[in-house]
Parts: sequence; structure tokens; C-alpha cells
Amino acid sequence: MNRRFARVVIFLASLLGPATVFADVDLDDIRLPPGFSIEVYAEVDNARSLAPGDDGVVYVSNRQGKSVYAIVPGPGRARVVEIDDDLQTPNGIAYRDGDLYVAEIGRVLVYRNIRQRLRKPPEPEILPIELPSERHHGWRYIGFGPDGKLYVSIGAPCNICDEEGFARIVRMNTDGSGREVVAHGVRNSVGFAWHPETGELWFTDNGRDMLGDDVPAEEINRVTATGQHFGYPYCHQGDVPDPEFGRGKDCSDYTPPEYRLGAHHAALGIAFYTGDMFPAAYRGQLFVAEHGSWNRSTKAGYQLTLVRIEDGRAVSHETFAEGWVDGQQTHGRPVDVIVAPDGALLVSDDDADKVYRISYREPDNAR
Repeated sequence: MNRRFARVVIFLASLLGPATVFADVDLDDIRLPPGFSIEVYAEVDNARSLAPGDDGVVYVSNRQGKSVYAIVPGPGRARVVEIDDDLQTPNGIAYRDGDLYVAEIGRVLVYRNIRQRLRKPPEPEILPIELPSERHHGWRYIGFGPDGKLYVSIGAPCNICDEEGFARIVRMNTDGSGREVVAHGVRNSVGFAWHPETGELWFTDNGRDMLGDDVPAEEINRVTATGQHFGYPYCHQGDVPDPEFGRGKDCSDYTPPEYRLGAHHAALGIAFYTGDMFPAAYRGQLFVAEHGSWNRSTKAGYQLTLVRIEDGRAVSHETFAEGWVDGQQTHGRPVDVIVAPDGALLVSDDDADKVYRISYREPDNAR
């Protein structure tokens, strides 16, 4: 099914509920703070997770397709190279020591020395890592921590349930050894990052559905001790017991969110700003890609949010980039965000099939 026909099907189906209209993104509609601008960096089908590599190359996954790509910088528009086109739900992607790691639902692949082999990509190795095969929340998000371990998100195989071996973030060596649970009670994290000074793991978690438009909040969580439990499925947003699984439970027994965002905003990829291009006030702050709601009576999310950090703690948030939704009409869905080598932000959009570049130049009236 091609994307244009698929969008028609989605629109017709939505007539049974709140109407959703899809339209191509117009970057003139994207609102940013003064001095910032946005452009299309590359066209990538169903662009999902982003992983920075060497020499300015960025690797991109596409969950709904079968491919992974490399975006190679150059004069004018960056060049997109397809690395593999025979994968199954390749959402998670990470780069380390010259090798590209790609996570399907049930396995992790590695493409050795990929930067030097883009003209003729190698066949991937299958790592000896055991992962569940359930598809509900089965798309993986992966990353390498400052400890050199591979971190993998294992989402709950349901909207709300209590299943052993799920709803957690694990870490391990790339040969599968040394596996341990870093965080329990995590319904579905599709984004994590490490604080540039403390090294602590921060991650998003998407709240359960069917409790109404405004509950529960999307969570930004911070791991301060290995093995902490963040509440799911017993407690949501730190203080809302689940109507089924929360009976007999006390929310105070679980680690509360570091910060709350709007319900059903679908907070996915996050990145601490470590570049030098943006004004100094942005350094060390947290950017969050909000994919946007699918199950709310009025649309919410569809934006890039800035969470302000002070002394290693989240204290407030504000909208940084918006304009991907207008009422019930959507123009795109931000998925992941990373800091490029030059200090710009790169943002993926799996609905508009684009990777954007957000840069900063001091306004003329500020000079």
C-alpha cells in the first residue's frame, strides 16, 4: 500500500471518531524562537530513530519499512544511502566504534566497519541477544551508555497488563553477557539519553491508554539507582493508581517521574544539548520529540519540547518548535532528536518522511 493511499484509508477510518486530516508539512508553518530556523536535511521514508556516526554521517531507521539508511553530508542536500532493505521492524539503531547496531523486534544485528563500506554494505551479524518476539510495543529502542553497555527497551506487550519479562529497560554486553535490568515498570520507552555531567540515564515513557484525555501524563524519568521501579502497571504518573492493577498498591512505593508532560503527547526521542551553535542558555537542556496523540478527542503533541534543567533536575518545560498540527489537521510527527557535530539539531519525522535540521543564527536586531 503506498503512503498516499494509506493516508486516505486512515482518514476514512477516522470519520468514525474525531476527524484527522493529513497534509504535507510547510516549513513556513513551523514556529521557533527568534534566531532559529528549520530546513529539510534529508528525505527518508518513515524516518524513525537517529544515530550519529563518524564524519558527520547519521544513520536512520524506518520502523514501518524494511530498511536502514545513512545520511552522508555533502555540498547542498545530504546524500541518502540505503544500507539494508530486508529487515523486519528495524526501529532501534545505534553506532559504536565504527559498527552500526540495528534492533528488530526479536534480535539485534551489527554491520561491521560500516562507514568504510557504505558503497557495498556488509551482511549483518546476528548478536547472541535474546529478546521477546511479541509485536505490541515490540519495536526496540537501543543505545550505548557511557559504561559501554548496550541498553534495550522492552515494552509491555499490551495497553495494560502485568507480564513477566516485559516493561523494562535492560543493558548488556554486545555478546549478550552481563545482562541486567536497569529500570522496571516502564510501559514503553522509545527514547533515552545520558546526562552529560552526571552520566545518569533519562528516558521517556508513554502512559497507558483509555483513562481519558488528560490522564496519565507522559513521563520523563531519571535512573538514580540500578533496578528502580517506575510504577507500571500499578501506578501511573507517580500518583494515579491503575483501576485494575493498582488495587492494594501504594504509589509511594515506586520511583516517581522526574518530570511530567501532557497526556497522550507520545514523548519519544530525547537529547541533551551539548553543542556550541545555540545560545549558552540551551547547553545541557533536554529536547523532547513529541510524536503526537492518536487517541485523544483533540490532537496534542506534534512538537519539539524543551525541558529546562537546573542542577541536574528538570524544573520546567516550554514548546520549542510547533506547527506540525493545526486543529485536527496534522502535517508531521516528530520522532527522534540528536545533536549534529556542528551543534544543529536533527529531528526525524516518520509521517512526512523527512529529517529536519534546526540551526541558530543571532538575529540582526540582537547584534
